[in-house]
Amino acid sequence: MIIALALLAGVPIGCGGRGAESFIDPGAVAQLREVLSKEPRLPDGFTARPDQAWRMPFGSARPSCRALLEPAGGHAPGQALTAQAAVSYLGDELGEQAGVGLARYAGEEAGEHLDALARAREECRAVRTSSGTDLRLGELPAEAAAEGAVGARLRGRLHGYPYAMDVVFSRVGDTLVSVVHTGMNDVDAARTRQLVEAAVAMATP
Repeated sequence: MIIALALLAGVPIGCGGRGAESFIDPGAVAQLREVLSKEPRLPDGFTARPDQAWRMPFGSARPSCRALLEPAGGHAPGQALTAQAAVSYLGDELGEQAGVGLARYAGEEAGEHLDALARAREECRAVRTSSGTDLRLGELPAEAAAEGAVGARLRGRLHGYPYAMDVVFSRVGDTLVSVVHTGMNDVDAARTRQLVEAAVAMATP
């Protein structure tokens, strides 16, 4: 099992425009590591053994699109961040993978970042690269995410091949929960919802 972590104890990172410094808390990091080491209740066909953090399958995207895709891979917004960790799980559908990222924040910053991600969703309309990637962002079906969540659905081609991706963000107290569900051709909204529920359960005390 490999868990991607941000661990820079006592070092300020991601100060942001409002002057809020971030200090990684080793105890909080240890808690997130423990949470992600347990077997979650994933949809049928997913391996329960976590693997290394999910990685974006393309190297470039506009900032708003990167903001939507990076948190599930362990690169959540840095302002007021105290701990984060990320893992991935393989599914049994063609090209199916789920990425889960947990990021804990000081104060009310988790809610602020969720609002910022909602704005990024409105700004990111497509991901296009010279290598044949053309993904269009659309609305996430209601059955894929719980009320209050921020979500997006990307469909199109990845390096010339049919590709699909659901991205969902939720908040559990001081923790931002990020989930990405990918697959070739399509991904099932009901399975996305089950993945989100499993990730939220992991983040719930």
